[in-house]
Amino acid sequence: MRVTISSVITKIFQRMRILCGAWGVCAVVMLMVMLSGVDASAQNLRRGVKHTVAGGMMQDLPDSLRAKRDTVKLSKSDSINRLKILAKQARQRQDSISRYYRMRDKAASQGRLDANGNILPPERWFGDSVSLSRVCMVSAVLPGYGQIYNKQYWKLPILYGTMGASIGLAVHQNSVYKPLKTRYNELIADGLYRTEELNQVQGDMIRSNTKRQLLWGAALASYIYFLGDAAVNYSTNDVSNVKKATTLSTICPGAGQIYNKSYWRVPIVLGGMASMVYVVDWNNRGFKRFKTAYALRADFDLNPGNYPEGVSKDEFRGRYSATYLKNLRDAYRRNRDLCLIMTAAVYAFQIIDAHVDAHLKDFDVSDDLTVRLDPMFDYQSSNIYGSSPVFGVNLNVTF
Repeated sequence: MRVTISSVITKIFQRMRILCGAWGVCAVVMLMVMLSGVDASAQNLRRGVKHTVAGGMMQDLPDSLRAKRDTVKLSKSDSINRLKILAKQARQRQDSISRYYRMRDKAASQGRLDANGNILPPERWFGDSVSLSRVCMVSAVLPGYGQIYNKQYWKLPILYGTMGASIGLAVHQNSVYKPLKTRYNELIADGLYRTEELNQVQGDMIRSNTKRQLLWGAALASYIYFLGDAAVNYSTNDVSNVKKATTLSTICPGAGQIYNKSYWRVPIVLGGMASMVYVVDWNNRGFKRFKTAYALRADFDLNPGNYPEGVSKDEFRGRYSATYLKNLRDAYRRNRDLCLIMTAAVYAFQIIDAHVDAHLKDFDVSDDLTVRLDPMFDYQSSNIYGSSPVFGVNLNVTF
């Protein structure tokens, strides 16, 4: 047999590996025997922190660390909870910032920002900081609220006494007027001409209606006066004269002009409003008159058998046709509606006039702020026409 050096070396290493494996098995067996011989009481020794960390959860172990969580797991859980809390706080801060800017935008739209941009508290309908407009609005529904708000309680008996007496007497005159009006209509419907009874009934009816209208006017005047009084004596908050003048003009035409001391405008405003109200009333009465006449004439044309006398019962006794009466009715109605629009325009114009006039009371009209318009004369040269004069105006503004 031929033996080489490499084969000898290989066999030597194989023998050594077998021996090492056997010794390793023996060492493991001896170690197990030694551990099995350890006193079981050693299991009850107090464990240190390192043992606790390495051993994981200790709830099932009979030692002093029972019912405690693992330190590593506790730190990880606390970190997650802390991150959740921080994220929640960040969302809350973002919501607070968004809510603040929404409140700021709403306050800016309502004019509740001061000069420094701070949000003012919202206006309340009742309390010590109610705006002028709201005081007037509440006073319009509850007469006397403005006097209570301004702490002028002595005016309340005058207000309620005047209004109560005027309304009571007006209601009484209304009960007198209605029977007279009914009797007058019966006399007119019967087709009677001017008789002593008709003249008497008509005269009593006109006098009663005049008294009724005057009493209702007195009640309305006292109501408007105390509304204006609440606006003039409003002093809880700082209110500009512009707002007071505008509010007074809204309550009563001409009151803003009086507050601005522009007395020469008051007759114009009151005259314009009175003229428009008179024209509206005149056209409305004409509309009602021809409406009734048209209805009677149309009924006569449709049912002539119901009229044995053969004459229509309208006030014109059949002298005008139904078409003519209908055209007159429509004309009066159209004029009435147009006058109502013009009355609203005059009312709005006097409010604007009081507002602008109050602004111009503090307008600077010194020499440093002037506008001057002067005529201008010059010559202009061109290649075609030569020199030609030019006329115009110069506008000089100094500010």
